[in-house]
Amino acid sequence: MEPMQSRAGRTVAQATGYLAYVPAPLPPEPPVQLDAEGVHLLSRADQALGRLEGIATLLPNPDLFVGMYVRKEALLSSQIEGIESTLDEVIRFEQGDEPAEGRRLHDTAEVVNYVRALNYAIRRLSELPLSLRLIREIHAELMRGVRGEGKAPGEFRVTQNWIGGKGADLSTASFVPPPVPEMNTALDNFEKFLHERREHPERPQYPVILECALAHAQFETIHPFLDGNGRLGRLLIALLLHERGVLLKPLLYLSLYLKGNRLEYYDRLTAIRKNGDWEGWVKFFLKGVEQTGLEALETARKVIAFREEAIRTAGTLGANELKLVEFLFARPLTDIQAVEKHFGVVYNTAATLIRRFERAGLLKETTGGRRNRVYRFSAYLDLFEVSA
Repeated sequence: MEPMQSRAGRTVAQATGYLAYVPAPLPPEPPVQLDAEGVHLLSRADQALGRLEGIATLLPNPDLFVGMYVRKEALLSSQIEGIESTLDEVIRFEQGDEPAEGRRLHDTAEVVNYVRALNYAIRRLSELPLSLRLIREIHAELMRGVRGEGKAPGEFRVTQNWIGGKGADLSTASFVPPPVPEMNTALDNFEKFLHERREHPERPQYPVILECALAHAQFETIHPFLDGNGRLGRLLIALLLHERGVLLKPLLYLSLYLKGNRLEYYDRLTAIRKNGDWEGWVKFFLKGVEQTGLEALETARKVIAFREEAIRTAGTLGANELKLVEFLFARPLTDIQAVEKHFGVVYNTAATLIRRFERAGLLKETTGGRRNRVYRFSAYLDLFEVSA
């Protein structure tokens, strides 16, 4: 790694010869200055978030929509780390029907952990501000029972880590985060930055979206855990927007944007560290907020339209069919036994309900077997489908 020094930080030579990067405190000094393009991008990002917040209030059951969107984000964020699963596998795992053994099972468990970690964080934010303590708790949930479990879940690292390709070491790494003492100092400053708005409301503040941009980049530079830094750093964006009241429901996730622009993402982070180019990073981030917000808005509109159509179709079939539609939004992968239990009807009645939905095009049988058949609420699930 070449020596770096800028307003964002500097590299420091270590005793064994490698260079480690030590970030400067947040907020940047001199402050981030947006030119006309940046101001325009900030306005568009704010508008996208406002429209997304508005449509969320029109959803009949926003928590179900959020739950599906969280699963989509978990899949995308995990794909960036090379973890592969599908939406169907995640839902089946959560329902206790695990996928095949081996890597697929482990990958799906990691995605489910991401969902659990985000839901845990949202609950805890009603009791605890976004802080180093909560970040450690979220990390523990993220790593529980999966491959990263042996890498100090819930604890900041006490050894040096690095980023690089397969076989890289400290001398050949593309980036070496701060050594442990400097990491602890940087984390202390990071927490103060998170709390600045609440503890000193009288001071000039960055817009919340810019806070998110600065916090995410700084967290990735500090890289305080042995594993899971990328996923946790992406989670922080949604959590900050939620905690600051910009989005009452956690509906904005940048993983799809970052995955689609992965090379530029890494280049922008490097430009911060090397040249202090916070402004270039912020513009890139704002474009992602607008694009992602509008995509979530479009998905919400499609969900509302689909629900109306599904209720209209089921209403032509009968009262139990209307109830089954609502059940399927909560359990979009189902079987005859689940319907039998939920409605308190006999097996043949449940099977008849399922068959009527198949004929109406609302359910598709996915297993192809005579026994243990699984039925998919396909038109709904497809709205959240994730490409590999």
